[in-house]
Amino acid sequence: MSEVVKPYNQGSKKQEVEAMFDNIAHKYDFLNHFFSLGIDILWRKRAIRMIKKFNPKTVLDVATGTGDFALLTAKHYPEVKSITGIDISEGMLEMGRKKITDRQLNDKLTFLKADSENLPFEEGHFDAVTVAFGVRNFENLEKGLSEMFRVTKQGGVVAIIEFSKPKRFPIKQLFGFYFKFIMPTIGNWLSKDNRAYTYLPESVQAFPEGQVFGDILSKVGYSKVEIISLSGGIASIYFARK
Repeated sequence: MSEVVKPYNQGSKKQEVEAMFDNIAHKYDFLNHFFSLGIDILWRKRAIRMIKKFNPKTVLDVATGTGDFALLTAKHYPEVKSITGIDISEGMLEMGRKKITDRQLNDKLTFLKADSENLPFEEGHFDAVTVAFGVRNFENLEKGLSEMFRVTKQGGVVAIIEFSKPKRFPIKQLFGFYFKFIMPTIGNWLSKDNRAYTYLPESVQAFPEGQVFGDILSKVGYSKVEIISLSGGIASIYFARK
């Protein structure tokens, strides 16, 4: 069992993650793209290309945050009929809803406050489920993944993007220094939350990445699990079928 890492160590992980994202919602988009230099957008586009091959009409974006993955899906896959984004942080969702309105996508995108471990949808409701940098924040990883599996249609797909731990020199050393020292210092200062960007590298360190996570996906029922390493192992796409 992986270590349980929480932002503040004062309550349940779910409560703390909700509070943390409410706290940093106003700076989240800026810091997210600033720290990744925009590379995260390329990772999302690659995952979208993978799900497009299965022609999904209904998509669920779990831990949608401010909606970047959902909005990018709508932009690069206009054939999709509806995208539903869920998150436990109302602060993040409010930022996302503003984007939907500004881009006149209210007819296609809907953002709801919901718990990833108790999704308010019936079985087999969605053709595809996506998550970008959210599963490591689940309080109960297997329960959250099982819920995603439950609401996916038979033959549907899941695409999960999550940080990994690079293994090769010099990316391992450079990424480790950047992630452990540079990012927390700048992120905590700009977000005005002295734990949010310290929690990030801690949560990545504790996350069961690679084949270990792939095996968990198989355990909850997914098949044909693919693991695609991104940018020298900084992140991975986990792609699977129901």
